[in-house]
Amino acid sequence: MMTEQVKVAIAYHSGYGHTEVLAQAVATGVENAGAVAQTISVADLDNLNWDALAEADAIIFGSPTYMGSVSGQFKTFMDASSKVWMEQGWKDKLAAGFTNSASQSGDKLNTLIQLSVYAAQQGMNWVSLGLTAGNNSSQGSPEDLNRIGSYLGAMAQSNADEGAEITPPQADRDTAQALGARVAIAALRWKQ
Repeated sequence: MMTEQVKVAIAYHSGYGHTEVLAQAVATGVENAGAVAQTISVADLDNLNWDALAEADAIIFGSPTYMGSVSGQFKTFMDASSKVWMEQGWKDKLAAGFTNSASQSGDKLNTLIQLSVYAAQQGMNWVSLGLTAGNNSSQGSPEDLNRIGSYLGAMAQSNADEGAEITPPQADRDTAQALGARVAIAALRWKQ
């Protein structure tokens, strides 16, 4: 377990609750690794806790994938962080990302690429998922971690006709937890 307090912020937007479920799973993974997690919805920029983002050792970004990209609300948050960018306020923090869509692909990779480029522009250091692909052989299962097979970040799939209390499935929630734990452990190493 960690001996030094590490803070990880999870900055996310959730349109229908599915991405919020993942943000909570990421936070659980962070806390299970011994760090302090804080989830921050970016939906209300007027009341956004910018100080918590500034104080965090790592920020994990989460957005649903809408039309092959981050949601409009998340993009508004990205644009609103231009002052942070000008001051290089997040430089050398760790970053990671997660996303969700109704389709198995849904062009989620593009969302993770967008998040990683955003982090790079902020001077941050990207942490990948660190899991090999699951469910990609006859021995695999939809219950495998990283069942969708992403490497850049955590991907989840939620059926469009089911609420966040049912979907994304547990395997995707567990994958999000693994991402949170990986970032928390990396942040402790990075902080030392």
